[in-house]
Amino acid sequence: MSKKAVTELTVLENLPCGRNQSMLVLQGEHDLLPVKPGQFVNVEIPDNKEVFLRRPFSVFRVDEERRLLTLLVKDLGKGSHSLMQVGTGRKLNIIYPLGNGFTFPVTGDRPLAVGGGSGVAPLLFLASLAASAGIKMDVLLGARSAADHIPVNTVAEDIRCFFTTEDGSLGASGLVTDHQVMKQLDSYNRIYTCGPLPMMKAVAALAKTKSVTCEVSLENLMACGFGVCLCCIEPTVEGNQCVCTQGPVFNVNDLLWQI
Repeated sequence: MSKKAVTELTVLENLPCGRNQSMLVLQGEHDLLPVKPGQFVNVEIPDNKEVFLRRPFSVFRVDEERRLLTLLVKDLGKGSHSLMQVGTGRKLNIIYPLGNGFTFPVTGDRPLAVGGGSGVAPLLFLASLAASAGIKMDVLLGARSAADHIPVNTVAEDIRCFFTTEDGSLGASGLVTDHQVMKQLDSYNRIYTCGPLPMMKAVAALAKTKSVTCEVSLENLMACGFGVCLCCIEPTVEGNQCVCTQGPVFNVNDLLWQI
């Protein structure tokens, strides 16, 4: 089990990043613990007496040298909405790193990441680290419109990224499963996906038809983040498991999905 910490990080930047979402750049006073793509942090929400529980967020980026940890926060409720209003200089209490991350690709792999919504954060983190290791990963991101995507200039230049929008305002028109990339799955031997559940199930179903290894990062509702409250239970081939501890990343073959 990896080491975890309860610590305070200072908000260095809170930047608008597409419609109803922000990029929250946090800085620590000390060296950060190692964080793997797919792992998450549990953030205590300040200045909101209606929000008692911490909120989980996937990590978008880590700069170990500058002690920076970046989160992509999408306005989905009272907790995330409050967090998006936090000003620079404010300290946030977090518990990290939590959960298990993606299986890192190795030399010779041909990986593809497919994401939507807040699920783009861990996928772009993974793709960035893979590129640094000399492994090229294609990334396919979907959203309702161009305004709902993270700005294109936030994607690292060494990542080949494809976009889809339901209204055709950016990239290909339609869902991610309609994109030409998804019709060429024979070109890949490993798929990673995170985002809305129907999207992940559709991607997993296509991967299954081509016998391509597929890992999904689940976004079940969580409370404690430690496997105590049992809010995030997911049925698997080995029985019910807590997404916050056994996941959030699972091989789709271990899940009892009808795909």
